[in-house]
Amino acid sequence: MANRFVLNETSYHGKGAIAAIADEIKARGFKKAFVCSDPDLIKFGVTKKVTDILDGAEIAYEIYSDIKPNPTIENVQNGVEAFKKAGVDCIVAIGGGSSMDTAKAIGIIITNPEFSDVRSLEGVAPTKNPCVPIIAVPTTAGTAAEVTINYVITDVEKDRKMVCVDVHDIPVVAIVDPDMMASMPKGLTAATGMDALTHAIEGYITKGAWELSDMFHIKAIEIIARSLRGAVENTDEGRADMALGQYVAGMGFSNVGLGIVHSMAHPLGALYDTPHGVANAIILPTVMEYNAPATGEKYRDIAKAMGVQGVDAMSLEDARKAAIDAVKQLSIDVGIPTDLKEIVKAEDVDFLSQSAFDDACRPGNPRDTSVAEIKELYLSLI
Repeated sequence: MANRFVLNETSYHGKGAIAAIADEIKARGFKKAFVCSDPDLIKFGVTKKVTDILDGAEIAYEIYSDIKPNPTIENVQNGVEAFKKAGVDCIVAIGGGSSMDTAKAIGIIITNPEFSDVRSLEGVAPTKNPCVPIIAVPTTAGTAAEVTINYVITDVEKDRKMVCVDVHDIPVVAIVDPDMMASMPKGLTAATGMDALTHAIEGYITKGAWELSDMFHIKAIEIIARSLRGAVENTDEGRADMALGQYVAGMGFSNVGLGIVHSMAHPLGALYDTPHGVANAIILPTVMEYNAPATGEKYRDIAKAMGVQGVDAMSLEDARKAAIDAVKQLSIDVGIPTDLKEIVKAEDVDFLSQSAFDDACRPGNPRDTSVAEIKELYLSLI
């Protein structure tokens, strides 16, 4: 069986990378950009760092900001209508996963209008055409949405986060500038950083993993483990390394899948609006313990990448424990809660468990699971 890999046409990395955006737009012959960015980024002047460059290059644009965390079908459909009225020919997505995912869904529907209900995009949708060209500028070091073929939209009516997988949605250009992430508060830096670690670990142990994806994931785990604490303290080196680490993780997991950490986190976002990174960070160590028997020697590799000493001399059981303990310690060090007691209501657990089992990320989990076993995992965290 052939293994497919999909990546950006072009990406820029490092301080000052956003300066390349004007040249990229002009070189591709675009005339007017549809800028997708959320209200807080506009309010705090983060979006302006990019629009100032567009202004300086005399590139026309229209701003769309009807975007909320865990973006909804309505956010997407309103964006499609705004795009049609704006006379634009490309999208500049500025933000974290919410802005990126909204932009991807808008871009797909514009070129594949038969999916305008949005719901029909869940899973692997049979779209025929590449989306409107997207230039993606991340402002969080975690989601890696700028390099993935995935996006997630919330169906408010069904309390469901729809995972959409489509090779046609990947941005043509990613501009990963750590300066765009400098305004992230500590808590968001920690949560998105643990989201990135979850991507790397789940991508490394998922059923679809293979040698090329393993290369990205092990390197991502190493970078994130050494840099997240510094990023949370807002050091330049920590920010720059996290910007790279989360992107490298995205290069891998986007092409091989994830697992039940993500499938359990998605319903929390849909039902309680829990930030995705926080949900992942809390759930990750518990699911790592659950998955351990199905991972062979991979936890030994994870422990090594996280800087644990003497791993080669450990028994497999001890090496697995060392990997899980290293993840737990990193999570504690950056201030992530250790349980879901403040989030999950006991009466919702049956609904959450079924939703997690039905999620598109679940089949990639290395250990086959069931609704009943997922329920036990949720209950162990409350």
